[in-house]
Amino acid sequence: MKITIDKNVVEFVPETPAETQDLETLWRITVDCLNDNKRLSPIGEFIPVKNNLARFVIEGLPGGVTQRVAETAHTDATYYCATCNKYMKVAKGEGLPTCCGKVMENMD
Repeated sequence: MKITIDKNVVEFVPETPAETQDLETLWRITVDCLNDNKRLSPIGEFIPVKNNLARFVIEGLPGGVTQRVAETAHTDATYYCATCNKYMKVAKGEGLPTCCGKVMENMD
């Protein structure tokens, strides 16, 4: 995939049939002719020497199931992701939730 940036315009040029199909799927998800278009917002971090992966969330679409780690909450509390600002209530004894590649932080 070739990416070109000119001021505030970003162009994506697929270089394989699979990339063309993926870009078409992304276009259909984000463009809504009758309502508002959806936005892509970056999440996590992009440090090529650490991990050559950039992640974006499509705003306005429900996410998947939150993954949990084996460590459990000691009390009922609210946890949040400092990267994407997602909040989640966790009951005592439930596994701690993860988001944006790391365990969410206890707000209480």
